Formats: sequence, C-alpha cells, structure tokens
Amino acid sequence: MDEGTAEEKQGRPRFLWTDILKQVGPALVVSAVAIIVAFHFVRPAPPDTLTMASGPAGSRFDLVARRYQQILARNGITLNVVTTAGSLDNLDRLLAPNSVVDIALVQAGTAADRDIGDLQSLGSVFYVPLTIFYRNSVPLERLSQLRGQRIAIGPSGSGTRVLALALLQANEIEEHGQLLDLEGEAARKALLNGTVDAIFLTGDSASSDTVREMLHAPGVRLFDFAQADAYVRHFHYLNKLALPAGTFDLGENLPASPINMLAPTAELLAHADLHPALSDLLLEAATQVNGSASLLQTSGQFPTPLAHDFPISPDAARYYKSGKSFVYRYLPFWIASLLDRAVVVFLPIVLVVIPALRYLPAVYGWRVQSRINRRYRQLMELERESLGSIAPEVRAALLERLTAIEKSVIALKIPGSHAEQLYVMRQHMRFVRENLSV
Repeated sequence: MDEGTAEEKQGRPRFLWTDILKQVGPALVVSAVAIIVAFHFVRPAPPDTLTMASGPAGSRFDLVARRYQQILARNGITLNVVTTAGSLDNLDRLLAPNSVVDIALVQAGTAADRDIGDLQSLGSVFYVPLTIFYRNSVPLERLSQLRGQRIAIGPSGSGTRVLALALLQANEIEEHGQLLDLEGEAARKALLNGTVDAIFLTGDSASSDTVREMLHAPGVRLFDFAQADAYVRHFHYLNKLALPAGTFDLGENLPASPINMLAPTAELLAHADLHPALSDLLLEAATQVNGSASLLQTSGQFPTPLAHDFPISPDAARYYKSGKSFVYRYLPFWIASLLDRAVVVFLPIVLVVIPALRYLPAVYGWRVQSRINRRYRQLMELERESLGSIAPEVRAALLERLTAIEKSVIALKIPGSHAEQLYVMRQHMRFVRENLSV
C-alpha cells in the first residue's frame, strides 16, 4: 500500500511552507530557549539614583562626593550625598542591615577585623596623609617616645582616630586618659597653646596651608617617620610618602630636610550588586576628580586598584584593565546601557539561528530526496512481488498499487531542482508497468 499522506492520496499537493517550518522549527525552539536564558542572566537597566556616604560637611571626603554628584548628574544619575562623622561611620552605614547607602568613601584600614559582608572596592581614589605635630626640644625618632604625653587623636567614628590608635598601640601606648578626641582646628590650637603635646591630623585637617603654618610655629615639629618602611610592612594599608626638602614652602625651605610620611588611601566601596554601568561611571568620575597631580601624588596615579581589606570588584578590575566598553566610550550613557543589554538578548540569535539557517537548504534537499527515495522503495518492492508466475487477480492488484504510487509521485510538490528525478522515476514506473502487462 502507498505510504504517502492523505493529501497525496487525494492528489492535493502539500505546501512548501510546511516543510520549511519543519526545518526552521527546531532552530526557532533552540533560539527561544537561548533568549529566555539570556533574559535570566541579563542585568536590568541601571538605577537612576544612588546614595553615597561621604564624611563631615566641608571635608575632602564630602567635597569629592559632591564633585562625583555633578559628574553623574550629567549622565542622568542622581547621587544623593549623605554627610557623616567619617570613615568608620561610612563603613557602619554600608554594613547596616537594609542599608540605604550604596557607595561610600572609607579610609583604608578602618575595617580592622570586621565582617565586610558583600562589600567590594572600586579602588583607591586619593591619599589620606597622616601628619603628626609635636612639641619637644629635640626631634623624636619613634612614636614610642610620645608615651605618657597628651595626644589629640580625633573623635570616635573618624578615620584619624582609628589610624592613630593602631599606630600608638603598636608602640605600646595605651589609652589612659592621655588620648584626647580633638581634631582639626581645635587640635591645632590646643598644640599651639600648650594644652596638648602632640596631634594627629589627616585629610583636610592636614591641608598644605595648615602644615605650612604649623611648620612656621615656634617650638612645633613635624614628625619624620624614620621607620616608615617598617610601618608599611606591619600595616598593609599604609603607603610611604617620601617628601623632599621644601615641599610645603620653597621660599623658607620647609621642611628643611627630606622627611617620610605615612598615608592610607581613601577607598571607594560599594555593595557587590552595584550595576556594572554605574561602576564604570563612578570610576570615570574618580579619574576626572582624583587623577590630577598634587604635592603628594603624580598625575594619573589615582584611581588605582589597590586591594586592602576589601576585594576589588570584578567590574572595577575589568575597567582598570581595558577601560570603558566601546558603546559607553562613544555613546550617551543611557543609549549605551540599552545597547549593552540588547546585545545579550540578541547574541543567542546570532549564534544559533544564523548558523542554523546556513544548513536549512541542505536539510531541506535531504528531506525532498528522502520522499523520492521512499517512492523508489515502494516501486522496488512492487517489482519484486511481480517476479515469477502470478495470478491475474494478483497482477491486477499490483497494477492498481503501481497507479497509486504514480499518482502520489505526480502529487509531490517539490522544487524544480528535483523535477528531473520525478520524470526519470515515471519512466521507471512505465518500465515496471510494461513488465506487469506482459
């Protein structure tokens, strides 16, 4: 019996689009699955609002955050800046449950033995130099020589106090009523009027103007870290700054001889789920704001991927290695963000559908050829049954089957490239019919 479809038995041709659909269908299914998987992994659009913990109002930390705010605003991102007590306060806000703070400037070394949770560093953005002034008749060579004296180390929550306590404890100077929470201008005045013997200043409280003024003050000395290399070995977050004579005052040659200072860096911290596009934007802002040369840094030295207590974000590491991606480099931020996500969606189509389409003609040709071959198998089977002596009624049945096969061949709708094969097949059918008619 004929194995053709009902349409073929009735003499109606099948439409080619059904065959094409059978070939394209698997590729479409695979592409749909790939797109669904891509949508699962693709990041949503970056948020248009971020909250940043900076530092005390008017401090360098706060001023830097305000400049970031201006740069992000030009790209359509609103950066809400929250003033705080300092680095320790910033870190606490980032680590707080259900924290509303997305990013913060934190002085390196502040984390100590804390659980840092999901926090990652986008890199260090500037030095926070430590400056120690003291009163003494002769220069001091070691911090341990301050034991028993009145020392201003800054208020609780400040990075100055955290760093000062770490260095003093390393020199076996404990807090026994001699460590005061004065900072900045209050600490400077206390040293000048003799109510304290030494002061620790960092960041804004140790600006170049302040250092220059203190160097001119009678009886006040700037501490030279002769053991700077050893401190850097003991405290991985510290950096040695070797300053030549005259750094702060060329005319008066202050300091009069080269000195060593120590400085942690300010790190830009964020939660691990910070959108990659915003990570790039923040690092671009840091490059503009913090990349210029100063008395303590060279041009282009910051931002830099210095790893301390926090791992460098993978997105930041990629930025430091290759910079912004092509679309973010040449297109507006929001257009680039849209294209960046669109690529993830359409990439499966490029990788799956297009290669599949290349093989469709060959697959379709194989399918058409298989239908022709099936008719030949039917014809060969019929011819084998006709061998030898056969009864008239069997012969009639075979002729009827041959007619059905021939009709199914005529009903086949195939491209012109295979038409010659059909006509050759019909000649073979005529040969079989002649043999059956003998």
